[in-house]
Amino acid sequence: QVQLVESGGGLVQPGGSLRLSCATSGTISSIYRLGWYRQAPEKQRDMVATISDRRTIYADSVKGRFTISRDNGQNTVYLQMNSLKPEDTAVYYCNALTANMRNYWGQGTQVTVSS
Repeated sequence: QVQLVESGGGLVQPGGSLRLSCATSGTISSIYRLGWYRQAPEKQRDMVATISDRRTIYADSVKGRFTISRDNGQNTVYLQMNSLKPEDTAVYYCNALTANMRNYWGQGTQVTVSS
């Protein structure tokens, strides 16, 4: 079992920045990949960024603005979001994929970009 707890969401003006954090606990050694997904109202949940030992992947819509990073010592994954746009407004979810292809999700944190 893997537990994920997100923090760092909130309200920010367009062009602003936020950093999301996701603390992991449980069977951390089983985690193959960590990532961030987001879901806007009445839309599907989409991948924002993922990070594994081999590579980092970003959605085209956030390339150059968002950065995913992982602190193995703290068992935490971060999402630094810069140059935020209104279309980035969504609930952001932390995801862990284990070596046996099981997905775990956090409870989500709201990010609202508005003036």
